[in-house]
Parts: sequence; C-alpha cells; structure tokens
Amino acid sequence: MLGVLGLSPEDEAVYGLLVRRARADVAALAGALRLPAAVVAAALERLVACGLATSGPDTEFSVAPPAVALGALISEQRNALRSAELALVTLAEEYRGAVAGRTIDELIEVVTGVDAVRHRFAQVQHAARTEVRSFVTMPFIAVPPGTNAVESVAVGQGVQFRVVVDRPTLAEPGVVAETLESLRTGVQVRVAESLPIKLILADSELALVPLTTTPGGEPGAVLLHRTGLLAAMDALFEIVWRHAHPLTLSAAGVLGDAAGLDGADGPTDLDRQILALLLAGLTDHVVATRLDLSLRTLQRRLRHLMDLAGVETRMQLGWYAARNGWA
Repeated sequence: MLGVLGLSPEDEAVYGLLVRRARADVAALAGALRLPAAVVAAALERLVACGLATSGPDTEFSVAPPAVALGALISEQRNALRSAELALVTLAEEYRGAVAGRTIDELIEVVTGVDAVRHRFAQVQHAARTEVRSFVTMPFIAVPPGTNAVESVAVGQGVQFRVVVDRPTLAEPGVVAETLESLRTGVQVRVAESLPIKLILADSELALVPLTTTPGGEPGAVLLHRTGLLAAMDALFEIVWRHAHPLTLSAAGVLGDAAGLDGADGPTDLDRQILALLLAGLTDHVVATRLDLSLRTLQRRLRHLMDLAGVETRMQLGWYAARNGWA
C-alpha cells in the first residue's frame, strides 16, 4: 500500500506495527513480526530517515503522527508527479518538433515477436492522454482476452476507451466476460459485422497495426507516428464506429439497455443478456454456451419473451425489444 512512497514491504510491516503500538524497541518488533532483528533495525533506520519514526535514548522507537508524517511524504510525491507531468509536456513538444523532420523510415516502426508486440501494445495505451480507440478481432496472439491490464489502469486515470468488436470474435472463449468487465469500468463498446484489421490508436499520435502472419511465422506489427497512414487509421475507426451496434450494461450489470426496468411483466436480467447477445449477431448455440444454458432453456426463454411482446417472429421480437428498452 505504501510502496508508492518508496517503502519496502518490510518497512511497511514495521511501520504498521509501530503505529499500532506507538512505541517499541527492535527486539519487540522483530519478535512480533517474526523477522530478523537486523532487518527490523534497517527498516527503522529508513523510517527515521523518512520522518515516519523517531529514536529515543532508551533504544525504543516512537512513531510520528501518520497524518503529519505520511501527509508530508504524499505531498512530496504529488509535487514530484507534477514536475514529471510538466517534463512530459516539454519532452512531447520537443519530440513532435523532431518528428516533423524525420524520414518515413523513422515514422514507421516495424515490431516483430510476441513480446515486442505486447510491449508496444501496452506502451500505446500508456501514451494516450485523452482517448484510446481499438478494433478487436481474431486471431489473438500477443494479447489474448483477459490479459490487457493496462486498460483498467488508464480508465482509472481518466482516459476514455472506445472499442469495436466484430461478431465472430464475441463467440470466442473469454471475450464476452472481458467485454462485460470493460463495460462495467466505463469503456464504450460497439459490435460490427466484421473488421478489416486489428488496430489500436492513442489519441491522434500513435497507432499499432498488427501484420498478417503466415502459419508458424513470427508475429509482427507496425507502429505509426503522425503520418498520413495514421490519419487514415483514424478516419477508418470513426467510420466503423458510426455504423457499429452499441452494447451497454443494465443496472443489474448485464449486457443490455440501462434505461429498461425489470419486473414481473418484463424481461429478467438473464433475458436481457440473451437478447443483447442475439442482437449482437451470435447464434443460439454460442449464446447458450456463453451463458451456461441448455439450448432448450434458451429457446424456452425466447418463446416466453415473444409471448410477453405479443409477437410471432424473432425479427419482430428484436424490433419490439429495441423500441421498448429491452435490449
């Protein structure tokens, strides 16, 4: 918890116990924490240096008031981060100036190897200051479903995410679960019939486009800086986004329309998830598998929904569901 302030796990453990006891010596702390006395003594020295503890003449150590001592460290950290942000702005402007005079070879970087592509994928997201946009389609090589840890961190820092997933990809294991989690964190997700390429864009500054790989070949990607190709990727994303089908979460946390209400005469949470996935283009079999239902149960739920809506066909059900906020 306090690692961001430069404290090691041992420092934090000693400090936490000292806070609870207010005053203690090395032997008492070492015995309670089951740590070597030398480790505890070194941790106490670091805590004293940080102003989190003070040493007395009787070999005991006292804890400084956390609100004062930790508050000072946190303020120092904030100031350091502000300085780093200012440095980032300056360096970014210098970089843009340098890029303006670079050759095509310098503006287009070819990355090869799974690890290198995965690293660049994370870097592009970290580089975004306002928005990340991406196309998600198969195959998954460098970043399989559920492994993009950077997304939640960036969202927490205020970066907006817009993602387009193609329908065949939603049928892949783990994709629906990851999509639900992304929606819960505020990511905007839409579904397209198909996507021409994989793509991730950081603002209008960087784009990573995976290259087509032959069977058994080494995966690769192209990192684009501010070039005409990057502008084309930007325009392509916006065109696809406008025509894609939006996915949202209901208040209950399932795929659907958050404006709808569940009740005795309306769809259940499960019904909403069924409708959302079917309207996204998944087959009955795939939807049943993703929701851990039998095909018969799924079809029985659909029949029930058709009866509620007073319609005879699935096309009519889809129209009714969209019009009445069911999906």
